[in-house]
Amino acid sequence: MSGPAGAVREPSLPTPLQICAEVTILTAVLRVELHAHTSDDPHDRIPHSATQLIDRAVSLGYGALAITLHDRQLDVRPLVPYAAERGLTLIPGIERTIAGKHVLLINFPTGAEDVRTFDDVARLKQRAQGLVVAPHPFFPAPSCLRAAMDAHPDLFDAVEYNAMFTSTLNFNRRAVEWAERHGRPLVGNSDVHRLHQLGTTCSFVDAEPNADAICEAIKAGRVRIDCRPLDWFAAIQTMAELLWYDVMNRPGRH
Repeated sequence: MSGPAGAVREPSLPTPLQICAEVTILTAVLRVELHAHTSDDPHDRIPHSATQLIDRAVSLGYGALAITLHDRQLDVRPLVPYAAERGLTLIPGIERTIAGKHVLLINFPTGAEDVRTFDDVARLKQRAQGLVVAPHPFFPAPSCLRAAMDAHPDLFDAVEYNAMFTSTLNFNRRAVEWAERHGRPLVGNSDVHRLHQLGTTCSFVDAEPNADAICEAIKAGRVRIDCRPLDWFAAIQTMAELLWYDVMNRPGRH
């Protein structure tokens, strides 16, 4: 991958393995995850705490992490000293549901929870210098952006390359095409709902270890993705685990 916006170099779409093989490691980079959930999430049943997520990220060599709960922006300030002692930069974020679609709003100091429409997102971007990321935009789920990507292309600063893919089934391919067509960088995210998901896909960002610098570097295209396809057993196991945990922990079951 090359170019100022981190787009794929070849005019024809390469295979996922080619994308991952073309990662360029810069001289000073941070390993970054911008899409992770914890037990504080109001919508999904997540077994790990924020401190457990931080510990896992540190053990894998991450330099920065955004906690992005569904429709709630976690106040990460109490966690900052714990993370900083371990060399990890915490970034505030939220996975906001807008017109039924998921959007990552990263490093906005205030107002992200109040966003209701795509016009609200545009106004939020005018007020503050956060980062708007399209998560799993072309996956086959109702909450994925899909047509909204073309309806609101100027809203998105980056496009997610999601870790849930195999060498033969990859819903990220349209995301790569869209990013290339619109000159947007790709960011590699794990969409962490279980700790073992962290690490197979990530971003390397050429930036100082603070949230503002990381977001600005991504906007400027100083980011490369590193990704490894899951084998089919791991992919099926993860999906089954998520579904089973949700079923067993539905309100009123116990």
